[in-house]
Amino acid sequence: MKKGFDFLENGKYQQAKDFFEQVLKEYPTNKTARLCYGRAVGLSGNSKEAVTLFTNLLRDYPSDFEVKLNYAESLLWNTDFSLAEDFYVTLLQENATSFSALLGYANTLSNLKKYDKAIVYVDKALTVLPGNKNALLSKKYIRFGLANDKIQSQDYNQGEAILKENLKDFTNDAETLQNLANLYLISEQNEKAQETFERIGKNPNNQLISLNGISLVYHLNENDKQALLVSKKAVELIDDKTVTSIKERTNERYIQALIWNRKFSEVEKKINSLTIENRVPENWILALRSTLNIYKNDFKKSIRDYDLILKKDSASFDGNLGKANALKAIGNTKEAYKYADKTLEFYTNQKDAINFIKNLDRTFTPFVSSRASYSFDNGNNEAYSFLVRSEFPLSTKFKLMGSYNYRTNSNSISNINANSNNASLGLSYQLLTNLTFTGDIGIFSSQSEVNDYNQFLTNLSFNFRPFKLQNLDFGYKREIQNFNTELQDREIIQDNFFMNYSLNTNFNLGFFSQYFYTSQNDNNTRNLLFISLYYTLLQKPSLKAGVNYQNISFKNQVPTIYFSPERFNAAEVFLNIIKPDASVKEKGWFYELTAATGFQYIEDQDKQNTYRFQGKLGYKLSNRSLLHIFGTHSNIASTIATGFTFTEMGVLFKYYFLKKPVFTTSKMF
Repeated sequence: MKKGFDFLENGKYQQAKDFFEQVLKEYPTNKTARLCYGRAVGLSGNSKEAVTLFTNLLRDYPSDFEVKLNYAESLLWNTDFSLAEDFYVTLLQENATSFSALLGYANTLSNLKKYDKAIVYVDKALTVLPGNKNALLSKKYIRFGLANDKIQSQDYNQGEAILKENLKDFTNDAETLQNLANLYLISEQNEKAQETFERIGKNPNNQLISLNGISLVYHLNENDKQALLVSKKAVELIDDKTVTSIKERTNERYIQALIWNRKFSEVEKKINSLTIENRVPENWILALRSTLNIYKNDFKKSIRDYDLILKKDSASFDGNLGKANALKAIGNTKEAYKYADKTLEFYTNQKDAINFIKNLDRTFTPFVSSRASYSFDNGNNEAYSFLVRSEFPLSTKFKLMGSYNYRTNSNSISNINANSNNASLGLSYQLLTNLTFTGDIGIFSSQSEVNDYNQFLTNLSFNFRPFKLQNLDFGYKREIQNFNTELQDREIIQDNFFMNYSLNTNFNLGFFSQYFYTSQNDNNTRNLLFISLYYTLLQKPSLKAGVNYQNISFKNQVPTIYFSPERFNAAEVFLNIIKPDASVKEKGWFYELTAATGFQYIEDQDKQNTYRFQGKLGYKLSNRSLLHIFGTHSNIASTIATGFTFTEMGVLFKYYFLKKPVFTTSKMF
């Protein structure tokens, strides 16, 4: 039977099965032939039949230890891990030094994810047969499982130590290095991740794996141009000998890098080409198309592709978490939570899914913010202002809002002082996924040496997203002119009807327009039009450059009271750079700076130069609090009067006074 043994030894299981099947026709009771036939059947993929064959053998030879070992192994092939665990325990009670029993038990424990105990028994097996390749290979994968457990519990140091132990047994093992690099990526140790991917690339056979990883690291470090260069180099190394799976991963990374660099037309061509090649697109192609549509803000198309992915594979990570992100973007928050939860059902403690839920929870967590400022101008006006506001969401659609503002105005020339108190309560309700109503009512109370009064104020608005990349705000706002003491004392009430419209594009061009029609109780009216056209030069941090145009006209001109020209025009060029607080983690800095210069034309006067500087610098103290300072300096006449300069500076503190929303969001927390 040596020929049959050789077939088994060399992994030719179908030939071994055929060989021993013939032997058993002549010698049907031969125990060795039955054992070898059972192994050939099981190893060729028919594990259920193998269990039956070894069960029959065990019945015929109940005390034969070799038969017992093969029966236990067949349970492993058939994924009957709990049965195998119990049976291996009895085998080790019978022979505690059996290498096969010790290794089989270790593999069983590993499949049951009892990795700590599995390590103990694989070490016992290696004590019996030191340096055994099969045992060392099992230990390698047990360590992978154990390290993954540590990663899920965010014990990254232990996970790193376990993987490095593997490298002692398997020097420069590509699988171990990939696991180590992924640990560094998850724990945001990007420099170590890049070093590990470079180490992987020292083996010419793993060059593509290395470059794909390095490209991702550059993306995470917000260097998308370099990510594309590295990925392009990887694609150029693909040849006829490249393994299909590596070829796919390399093409996938290259298309991702094109998306990161917003080269959408090129991405569409490549995805269309892949779709034609694969009449039924594979999930990785659908995931790329979904990602492209996310970047293009075409979320409905993205959701359709994620649905196709989930139809093929309900446990798909890309499908579940990708759909959660797309649903969040269109305002369907309840469903977004649902698919984030599904991700965690399949991938326990997955960091991206957990962070998604935490970030979404933050938008519904009650907070309070306080803002203190000091301002002055060249008209000898000074003002101190203190504002407190709070939001208290009661559901994903409904939230309560409140604010209180105390302000003091003074003028050193007129020697008049005034102060005001402004308190309001409001609510916001999401009527549709793309339509939200916000409204508040309040009381403005003014006290000065000249005039005391109270006035009712309100602000009612709708936010509507009619189409992708478009936003429309419209509403009504009743307010009091209280920029300085003189205006405040005159009790000028403004009834504003307004509309804001913004349009973004996938080629970095943006447009914003604003229109106000204002009716005042002093029988004056105002029309204000503001238009901005800008281009996004960088995505992270956001760097925009553009031009602004403003037109203001009043029915009546009362220049001795307030700036009210019959016609006013201003144009400026501006540069804006911003790193928003939402993009940084705790102990991180955020900022914004706008610089603008241009000309203004007041009625028939000569043009005048204008400038404007606005900025803020902030620090996220924790995941629940932040602090920033801000300042503005401008000489634009539209604020109050010709020749006017205005300066304001202040500080803002924001604190989420609860750890999470007051209502249930995710079922996983």
